Amino acid sequence: MIDTQQNDAPGTEPDESKIPSQLAENIRRISHDLSNALEVILQTNYLLGMTDGSGANEEGKKWREMLDQGVMQATQINRELRDYVRAHS
Repeated sequence: MIDTQQNDAPGTEPDESKIPSQLAENIRRISHDLSNALEVILQTNYLLGMTDGSGANEEGKKWREMLDQGVMQATQINRELRDYVRAHS
């Protein structure tokens, strides 16, 4: 588990809503890398659909749609993570 509390001076209350800047920067970097990887998967899936021709392979189309939905869900989660880090750092 990641500790998001700052080490404050004795007698002071930690600001639990703030993410330490180094941790926030690491999360932003990882989130950016994840976005890039998801974009490659999304574009590859799109290109696979284009090479299928008239859609004769219904089973393949179904699998590509499932892949597309999973990538879109992961993209939304990643976006929410970035928004959270932005709001708490």
